[in-house]
Amino acid sequence: MALYGDAGKRWTMTERARRHMRRSSREFTIGPSGLSWDDDALTIRIDERGMPLPHAVRGIVRVHPSALCTYSTALDDGGRHRWGPLAAVSEVEVEFTQPQMRWRGHAYFDSNEGDEPVDRAFIEWDWARAPLKDGRTAVVYDVRQASGIDRVLALRFAPDGSVSSFQAPPRRPLPRTLWRMNPSMRSDENARLARRQVLEDTPFYARALLEAQLAGEPVLAMHETLDVRRLRMPLVQALLPWRMPRRA
Repeated sequence: MALYGDAGKRWTMTERARRHMRRSSREFTIGPSGLSWDDDALTIRIDERGMPLPHAVRGIVRVHPSALCTYSTALDDGGRHRWGPLAAVSEVEVEFTQPQMRWRGHAYFDSNEGDEPVDRAFIEWDWARAPLKDGRTAVVYDVRQASGIDRVLALRFAPDGSVSSFQAPPRRPLPRTLWRMNPSMRSDENARLARRQVLEDTPFYARALLEAQLAGEPVLAMHETLDVRRLRMPLVQALLPWRMPRRA
């Protein structure tokens, strides 16, 4: 869980052993937190401690999908890493008591899975998603594989769950991050491309809100960059437990 806002930033990503998990056809519990389907909404109950500062993170997120999506595709040539939105067009209700915040807005819900560690197939990727004026959600996945072959996905997901492709615009560089990462964004040429807000800036991962243009339409996109080569560095691996503690 990553929260950003006037009430302050919170981050929690605790890894827990199997004994802390329970699952049924409608519910998945991990430690004190869990997810459940309630009527037509996915209810996510959060009761965690933030890291590296141990602030309490408690609240409820309700995701209301306009439709569920069955689309899934490989991110690598070997088909060992897969991605697909479960509900690319959704509404969300957020209500937290610690920190206190409450809001409603557009939501997006997807899934990644793999049969091997991420560093075997990839060097880095840039990913972005943005709501469009007609109610669809645009997603661009720009993947650089360890084989040297790029894979680019440029897709639009409709409120009914259907998907269509569009021509991926050229890759355009963004300014370096404080940690000297070199992110980029697929965005129409000669259109504005700028960071609106930096959300995460780490040695191997960056997240930001970007002003960009896709298929001729100005958008406000959620964007991320993952540098897998940096993720493998011993120093980064030594720092990860400070952000991702483990509970046996």
